[in-house]
Amino acid sequence: MPADIYLNVAVSGLLTGLVYGLMALGLSVIFGVVRVVNFAHGEMMTIAMYLAVALFSAYKLDPLAMLAPIAAVLFALGYLLQRGLINPFINRPEHSQFMLLVAVALIMVNALLIAFGPDARGVQTSYAFASFALGPLIGKVIRACADNYAGALVVGLDVKRLYALTFAIGSACVGACGSMMVLLVDVTPPLGPTYTLLAFVIVITGGLGSMAGALLGGVLIGMTEALGGLLFTPSAKSMFTFAILVVVLLFRPQGLLGKRLT
Repeated sequence: MPADIYLNVAVSGLLTGLVYGLMALGLSVIFGVVRVVNFAHGEMMTIAMYLAVALFSAYKLDPLAMLAPIAAVLFALGYLLQRGLINPFINRPEHSQFMLLVAVALIMVNALLIAFGPDARGVQTSYAFASFALGPLIGKVIRACADNYAGALVVGLDVKRLYALTFAIGSACVGACGSMMVLLVDVTPPLGPTYTLLAFVIVITGGLGSMAGALLGGVLIGMTEALGGLLFTPSAKSMFTFAILVVVLLFRPQGLLGKRLT
C-alpha cells in the first residue's frame, strides 16, 4: 500500500481527533471547575447536531456557518440547565448528581425521538467530498479552569454564576462540535450515549480535568481509529480506542497530562 495512503488517513484522523478533542474539552472544563461529571454531554451534542440538520433542511444554512449560533444556543442551554437544575445538587453526594444527569440525558434522548423520530438524518453540502492538496496529503475541509469552592466563596466570588458560566462554556464547546460532527456522521437520537462514552474515554486518556489532555486524547483517539480502520476493519475502531484507554490506565492512571493524586 502506498505510503501516502497512510499519511492521508493520518491527516483525516488528526482532523477528526481535533473535533473529538473539542467535544472532550467541554466535558473536561465542566469537571475541572464544577466538579460535576456531565453524563448528558453526548446528548447535548446530539441536540446541536439536530439543530444543524434542521437549519440546513429548512433554510440551507451551512453547518459550518452556523457553528457560532449553535454554540451560542448550547451556551444558553447549558447556563440555564446548570443554574436551574444542577446547581442545587453541587454539594450532594456523587450518586445523586449521577442520577440527575442520567435522567436529564434520558429526557433529551426521548424528546429528540418524539421531535425527529428514529430515522438517521444528515446534511449534504456542496463540499462534502471536496479536498485540498497539501503536498502528497489530502484532507477534508471539516474538521476554564479548576477552582476551590470554599476559597471562592471566602473571597466573595459569585460561585453559582461562575459554575453556570463554566457549564455554559462546556456546552458551547459541544455545540460547536455537534455542528461540525453532523458533516461526518448522520444523527439519530440514541447517538448521544455513544459520544458521551467516547468523551469519557478521551478525557480519562488525556487526564481528567486537563484541557490540554482532552485535546491530546482526542487527537490520539482520532488517529488511532483512522489507522486501525485502514489496517484492519472500520468495525474494529472501538477496540483500538479502548485498548489505548487500558494501556494508559495501566501505566499512567492519572492520564497522559493529568496530575498524580497525592
